[in-house]
Amino acid sequence: MSSSNASSGGSHGTGTPGGPGVPGTPGTPGGAPEPRSTDDAILDAAAELIVHLGVRRTQLAEIARRAGVSRPTVYRRWPDVRAVIGALLTREIRATQETVALAGEDREALVDGVVEVAVRLRDHPVLGALLRSADSDTLFEYVVERLGTSQRGLIEALRAGIEQGQAHGSIRAGEPVELAAMVLLIAQSTVQSHRMVAALLSEEAWRRELARALNGYLAP
Repeated sequence: MSSSNASSGGSHGTGTPGGPGVPGTPGTPGGAPEPRSTDDAILDAAAELIVHLGVRRTQLAEIARRAGVSRPTVYRRWPDVRAVIGALLTREIRATQETVALAGEDREALVDGVVEVAVRLRDHPVLGALLRSADSDTLFEYVVERLGTSQRGLIEALRAGIEQGQAHGSIRAGEPVELAAMVLLIAQSTVQSHRMVAALLSEEAWRRELARALNGYLAP
């Protein structure tokens, strides 16, 4: 559940159909695909390069070429590849969050939502490529050194769900933002470290134990 403070200029995770982990572009009411913004075209190109070539081989000039824009067009939006990656992470995490309801009337609904978001981010091709990258500083910057835009969005969504659970009586008392921040840390660390314990935890066990950890933390 990592992120950057960079913004993608208002894009919402839309991408070309069949892109690497980038959801298909939603259609218009008439069924025709909506045109991509320049920002989305650049971020989609970056996603393709990261997945297929790796982080180190992803260069800004190649991002521009694949997106069909000039390098100055990219530079006007982001100063370097790291900033592009940050915006891409923000877009993809936001898009994932928007597909899952994190607010529910009770603790179990909230935990189910958190686990589902964690699974989708764990299996996301772009995040997976970053986690596998030899250039670990790239992801480290977005995971450890900053509280990014999408992380703040996740905390806000979790805060709302925790307040509902507290009103329901299924979540313990406590400052909702503080509880939300710890839930984010638990889920984020589980996603980051899943490959390390993949031989020990089956898919079912991974989901079950993450849910148990979250329920144990939030229960009255």
